[in-house]
Amino acid sequence: MARPVKKQPEQWKKEILDAARELFLSKGYEETAITDIMELAGGAKGMFYRFFKSKEEVMHALGDQMFLENNPFEAVRGRTGLSGLEKIREVLALDGADKERERINTQAVSILKDPRILASAVEANRRVLTPLWFELIEEGKRDGSIQTEYAKELSELLPLINFWLMPSVFPADGEELRHKCRFVAEVLTLMGLPVIDEAVCKRAEKLLADGGQGGE
Repeated sequence: MARPVKKQPEQWKKEILDAARELFLSKGYEETAITDIMELAGGAKGMFYRFFKSKEEVMHALGDQMFLENNPFEAVRGRTGLSGLEKIREVLALDGADKERERINTQAVSILKDPRILASAVEANRRVLTPLWFELIEEGKRDGSIQTEYAKELSELLPLINFWLMPSVFPADGEELRHKCRFVAEVLTLMGLPVIDEAVCKRAEKLLADGGQGGE
């Protein structure tokens, strides 16, 4: 009788993340237990802790994985018919069109109450997103679609805006969220980046408000 094939560590990690993704989308983050994830992945609970310290860490890793699978920055990079400013707007549109990742992100808002998870998320955004925003802003400066002296500062600010808007980090009700989003839109426009419109604000308000309430 043939022996079962032993899975490599990376395969186990992938299957745990795939199981978590399926369960978070079908049952919701709060209703999913680690035992549920491992039952679907087909492994013992101890295998989970070889790769992750907590369910919160799985959620964070899953968000990273889903971003890399459908990276909107890569999608616009080779599009020669768009200016730098238009590419930034397209990145925001593509990000909003990824409904599965948006559902995961909505559920992830509440876990950012954990300072360790928040610090890790801020660092990941700084490391991954800042150079991507800088590349597009510089492209916009070269083609004349963006007029700003603050490319570096804006590229560092953009990854932090979501955290400032999150009610789990800075408590705010619906009206306060709308006011903060309008503030962000005006500030970015004054700095040469008119990229936040009413549709973007409404989407952000819904995602952040739902996540702050622990919604699925």
